[in-house]
Amino acid sequence: MASITPYDTAAGRRYRVRYRKPDRSQTDRRGFRTKREAELFLASVEVAVARGEFVDASAARVPIGELGPRWLENQTHLKPSSLRPVQIAWRVYVEPRWGTTPVGDVRHSDVQGWVSGISHARGATTVLRAYGVLAAILDVAAKDRRIISNPARGVKLPRPTKRPHAYLTHDQVSTLALEANDKATLVLVLAYCGLRWGEAIGLRVKDLDMLRRRINVTVNAVEVDGVIEVGTPKTHKRRSVPFPELLGRPLARLCEDKSPDDLVFADEHGQHLRRTRTNEASRGWFTRAVARAGLPTMTPHDLRHTAASLAVSSGANVKAVQRMLGHASASMTLDVYSDLFDDDLDAVAGRLNEGLARTDVGKMWANGEA
Repeated sequence: MASITPYDTAAGRRYRVRYRKPDRSQTDRRGFRTKREAELFLASVEVAVARGEFVDASAARVPIGELGPRWLENQTHLKPSSLRPVQIAWRVYVEPRWGTTPVGDVRHSDVQGWVSGISHARGATTVLRAYGVLAAILDVAAKDRRIISNPARGVKLPRPTKRPHAYLTHDQVSTLALEANDKATLVLVLAYCGLRWGEAIGLRVKDLDMLRRRINVTVNAVEVDGVIEVGTPKTHKRRSVPFPELLGRPLARLCEDKSPDDLVFADEHGQHLRRTRTNEASRGWFTRAVARAGLPTMTPHDLRHTAASLAVSSGANVKAVQRMLGHASASMTLDVYSDLFDDDLDAVAGRLNEGLARTDVGKMWANGEA
């Protein structure tokens, strides 16, 4: 049972409220100047408990710096390549600003100011990742009843700007492959099969079905802090990707004298290829090949965009492109490559016009009778 009792202090009479929390443990709150203040506080507690909105004052005093590491430890569903940027966002942006702040003291306006401040110095992607970490930690705090609601939700966020995709023609891909020398086959696989870099360098001989001309994408090898992490593909789904018949011979040559578990594209030691550097300072093999081919600055990932472009121009529908690229859904493919399907709209309008022309109204309009 709750109770209100007076007690004397050097400053005069004060009132203490004793009450039970939802877990049935007893606690109290002291220092009320009047009995009326104590009664109002007790009433608010009882209403909060009844509504399921009770927040323990001691739980709200826990700093975000203590909650953040716990949240990171629970992100076991993230691949190493996805977890690493999240850890960096916590260490560089979230912890320095919010580490000592009690979770109950976070205010919506303060979060908005923090987001706006980062936006002045960093790109939208960095801002959204840092904000996402803070918001996720506060989501857990709200579910744990440390706070009533998440004060980070509803702040205005910057919109990321998409970099225009680089689409190469068949002739440009051919030129780039020739300039890549011993990496020519890798360039062609990236450009005609749409594999991600990690999927390509993770291919093993047993993943190639030469009779059906299929590449079975089963793993993704990603370099994280200088270490190659081998896991499932990005969407956790294996897929089978066809390759052009002309690629059969060079792929077969790469597999000669190798065991089924050997890498198709490997370095001189038979190990995974390292991520190619694309900045001018390091001038990796891909950057040098691009420069020799006279192409605009691009990355190996742009060859994945080229694969989508060449597939669509050859008549592939969005579902086929989705399966080739390993997107989670056709809608995702449309979101990423909506510009590739613009010509389809013209074709649809043309076919609709043909249908209209066969009707009585269409014939009247065609003859200028209306």
